[in-house]
Amino acid sequence: MKNTTNKTAVVTGASRGIGAAVARRLAADGLNVIVNYAGGQAAAQEVVQEIEAAGGSAIAAQADVSDAAAVRRMFASAESAFGGVDVLVNNAGIMKLASIADSDDALFDSQVAVNLKGSFNTLREAANRLRDGGAIVNFSTSVVGLNLETYGIYAGIKAAIETMTSILAKELRGRAITVNAVAPGPTATELFLDGKPQEVVDRMAKMPPLERLGTPADIANVVAFLAGPDGKWVNGQTLRANGGIV
Repeated sequence: MKNTTNKTAVVTGASRGIGAAVARRLAADGLNVIVNYAGGQAAAQEVVQEIEAAGGSAIAAQADVSDAAAVRRMFASAESAFGGVDVLVNNAGIMKLASIADSDDALFDSQVAVNLKGSFNTLREAANRLRDGGAIVNFSTSVVGLNLETYGIYAGIKAAIETMTSILAKELRGRAITVNAVAPGPTATELFLDGKPQEVVDRMAKMPPLERLGTPADIANVVAFLAGPDGKWVNGQTLRANGGIV
């Protein structure tokens, strides 16, 4: 039988990369974890098994975050399994790069659907269903600030996420729920590395004063801070976790 006395976190896009690292870290901190995935069922189950092998509690939940009904079902399954939801980590996202001039409708629409509408769907659900005293952690990007070419649509959407973060923090007044965002810099994940020549990766690794790419664990540590008791006085903020790149 699942333990229903602990706090519970929903982590979207948690089958791999930063999301998987966040899921493992929050489980290690004692939270029950909903490992959300869109298509990577086997990878999500592997994360669940790793968490359970380490003594934690987790279940996998399939949901395309761009589908509002699927998001509602995911929250319902979390409530059914663990009695309620305390933490939402909005990690699910896709990144397709092109100059604004060369971006077709499909590139634009797909990123809006997952990165903007998907975040809105989970934020709306969390605003209505999260238990008092909880935490919401959204994901932005440090390209909001760097303003790199070809990131126009991706970063533009993330800038909107930062604004929604600050507004939702105010809208949840009186419930002791914090709403913050993490803005990673270049991080060694499949999402970042895919399709980039090694010389580009090496150059970007040298950009921060700490002269390396971030790791998924680096970002998970920041999420755990914002989602945990030590971050309770941080609210409505975007924390740039990027090694000083901007």
